[in-house]
Amino acid sequence: MKIVLATGIYPPDIGGPATYCRALAKELQGLGHEVSVVTYGVRADEDPWPVMRVSKSGGPLLRWWRYSRVLKTHGSDADIVYAFSSVSCGVPLRMAGLKKPKKILRLGGDFLWERYTDRGGKLSLRAWYADRRAMHLGRWLLEPFHHIVFSSAFQRDLYLDHYKALPPYAVIENAVPSGIPVLHQKHTPLRILFLGRLVGFKHLPALLQAMEDLPHATLTIAGSGPLLSRLQTSVRECSAADRIRFIGNREGSEKQKLFHEHDLLVLPSLTEISPNVALEARAVGLPVLLTQETGLSASLQKGMVVRDLSAAEKITATIRDLEKKYASVAEAAAEPAPQRPWCAIAEEHMELFHRLVATR
Repeated sequence: MKIVLATGIYPPDIGGPATYCRALAKELQGLGHEVSVVTYGVRADEDPWPVMRVSKSGGPLLRWWRYSRVLKTHGSDADIVYAFSSVSCGVPLRMAGLKKPKKILRLGGDFLWERYTDRGGKLSLRAWYADRRAMHLGRWLLEPFHHIVFSSAFQRDLYLDHYKALPPYAVIENAVPSGIPVLHQKHTPLRILFLGRLVGFKHLPALLQAMEDLPHATLTIAGSGPLLSRLQTSVRECSAADRIRFIGNREGSEKQKLFHEHDLLVLPSLTEISPNVALEARAVGLPVLLTQETGLSASLQKGMVVRDLSAAEKITATIRDLEKKYASVAEAAAEPAPQRPWCAIAEEHMELFHRLVATR
């Protein structure tokens, strides 16, 4: 089967879609399928499958047009085009006008809501949909797809509540990365880690504010994104400046080293639909403090601490509480993680792909 994976970000970029796309490509190629990736950005390390990179220059319309031409060239005879974004990939896919392939959208996030938070919006995904924002545009973005794959029942149910005519859909949860959980011992000061994209919905200003009331803790921020300079300015102006550091993107062994060196991964996002980094940290035993606005199922949350982190004072109070009972928190995180390997994810996708192709 010929499969084109269309993603907005791809390694060396960090973020859930980048990690997911590469891992799925590896599994699908290992099953003997012809796999290629279309993404934005400049040439980087080569993969064993073709990766076509589209320049981001010239504004969205030109960028989408370039992407659509690449999809037209490489996807016209594909069996499946699997898109990881309703806008950055979905709009070019509509422009490409592909006839043969079955077009599938994977939703592990919500583009319109994320743009709202990038502009300073503070509503969680659930609250934003309750406010019924951008419903018409959302329906238009979903129209070209034959099928939607949700990464969580949380988002599926949200869409079922607010979109009356969804395409057929399925839920395929994230993989749980393999790892050997290690029992963490608390450092003094407490070493807090954030790892991810520096974007609005991550709610990082609240975490920075919380650090001012956590004098016996340090914070490492690993990642990059459009809010980097603004966050750095905020840190320079706050009383915790000497306890907060930015270290840029970390992947592979460097990421694993961060997990082992820190005491707590904190994800205070307004909403985290399917946070892969939480699963990666949990796999090696690092305690995770995760927003209660999450799409991770109860089984995948096992061993994590899930709390209301909607305000700085709530983040502060929760971290203080976890510090007092750190030994029991670390013991829970060091328990064996749920088993959900990438080979199982690939098999679930192939069952779906074969079913869709058979309906031509």
